[in-house]
Formats: sequence, structure tokens, C-alpha cells
Amino acid sequence: MTLFDGSFPFYPNTRTPFPFNTTWVVIITVFLTVLATFILILPGIRGKGRFFWLLRVVTSLFIGAVILSVNFTRDWEIGWVTANTSYKSFSCAVVNADVGLHIGLAGVNITLVGNPVNQINETINYNEHFAWHLGADYAHIYADSLAKGLPSPILYVAEKFSQHSPCGVHSQYRISGHYTSVTLWLAFCTWLISNMLFSMPVLLYGGYMILLTAALLICSLLFFSVARNSPLCSIRFGPASLQTVYGASFWLTLATGQWAAPLSELGFSSSPVLLCDLATQRRRQMRPKATNLEKRLSSKVVKLADDPKILRIGKIGEEREEL
Repeated sequence: MTLFDGSFPFYPNTRTPFPFNTTWVVIITVFLTVLATFILILPGIRGKGRFFWLLRVVTSLFIGAVILSVNFTRDWEIGWVTANTSYKSFSCAVVNADVGLHIGLAGVNITLVGNPVNQINETINYNEHFAWHLGADYAHIYADSLAKGLPSPILYVAEKFSQHSPCGVHSQYRISGHYTSVTLWLAFCTWLISNMLFSMPVLLYGGYMILLTAALLICSLLFFSVARNSPLCSIRFGPASLQTVYGASFWLTLATGQWAAPLSELGFSSSPVLLCDLATQRRRQMRPKATNLEKRLSSKVVKLADDPKILRIGKIGEEREEL
């Protein structure tokens, strides 16, 4: 086995990691478009309901964007370590790199970034995804990674989450991630129903659905915490050990759930106020119609009073009374 320019010639070229997640871009673009559309029609809302509608729409769009985004993120649990480690199999090269672990609901991302990035005539900047959702075959993905000749640190960490690993964490993360994702989709459905109820004068039931959405968000965290509390095998690179903690998606979901629960009370308390405001606006709209009707009736009465036939009938009635 020979080397060519410091690399194995029969391995494919290193893939460049994509700079951002396209799913997040689509979600953010859709929700920002909806927000911009609402801001355009906001001046058409009168009375005290304008501030209430603005607060409700902005908050509701934020909750919906978070629910959809965390379903596709890969930082529910994260860990990293800086270590000197061997680079690839059948090679004596040792590199200094940051090894990162990013666990999501549908799989795990393993990153390897060199310090510096360019070492041993190569660019060490890897970001590999190993899926474990219900439709994926983790063992097949791991076998393909072996065939590609990925760096040894990535294969070492990926092996810890394989089905045949003595760690036994594959099934726990896979099942907990599946139920967490299902709970988040249920929360998204209840969020949609709450928006439909808030768009009608049924604010009380809209508040109930927001409260149910917050409860489902908290339940999703409990499902994921079941896997987090299971003992994780030690991932060591010499004297250094890779430790994991809860990531940004976990804390964002927790903050959104805690924020959505008090907001349901806003629907409870604002329901009678908004209904009174709607009734006031309805009376104001009906008042000009009533005024126009009164004017038409009065004009008809005046015309009838000036009619000669009506005057003649009135004189005949007076003569009869005198007789």
C-alpha cells in the first residue's frame, strides 16, 4: 500500500462540509414571509385589538418556527475534545484536532477539525452524519464509511453508537429520538389548531391548545432525557475524554415550552376584553346603517304628510269627529 502526496490514491476526495443547514433556511424564510405579510395588514386592525394581534402573531410564529427547527437540528446533545490522535488506518501520522459529537433526533454528526486545518498535506475538516431513524440502516452507513476510508477518530466515535457495540446506546437514542420527534409533530399540530381558534372569537379554547402545546414540548424533553440519563461509554483519545452535555436545541425547546405556558393565560384573560372590543366595533359599524334608515323613514313620512290625498283623508276624519 503506497502513498501519493501524503494520501491514499484509491480513496475519494474529501468532501467540503456545507456552510449551513438548508432546512433551517427554508423554515426561517417561510415564517419571515408570513410575518412580513401580517405587518402589511396590521394597520387595518382598529382599536385595542391591534397590539393584541401583533403580540399573538409574533409569539405564535416564533413558537411554530422553534417546533419545526428543533425537529431537524443535530445539537440536542453535544460534546467535544481536543487531542492528539492517529489520522487514518495504516498510517503513522498523528494530528492535533478537535473531535466533536452532535447528537440529534434522527442521527449523530461527528466532526473532525484540525489545529491547524491544513496538516500532513491535507485539509482536515470533516462533518459526517450517521442516521439512526426508523428508515435508516446505521450498520450500512458505517460500512460505507469504512469503505470510504474516513479518519480513524470519526470511525472510532461512530462505532460507539453502532448496534453491535458493547455500549448498547444505539437502541436507546434511536427510540427516544423517534418518540421525541413524534411528540414535537403533535405539538406542531396543536399549534396550528390554536392559530385557527385564535383567528375566530374562540380565544378560550385557543388558550387551551397553546397550553397543550407547551405540555407536549415538555414531554418531548422528558423522552429525550431518558436516553441522556443512560450511561455513555467512555470515548477517550489518549488522556483526553469526550464528555457530552445538553445542546442548544434542548434548552431552546425548554425555554419555548416554559414561555408558551404563561402565554395561554393571555388568551384566557384577553378573551372578554377582545370580545367587548369586537362588540363595540360592531355597534359602530351598525350605527351609520341605523342612521341612514332613520333618515329614509323620516323623508318618507314627510312625503306622505305633503301628499294631497293624505291631507284630504285627514280633513274628512276631522269633519266626522265634529259631527
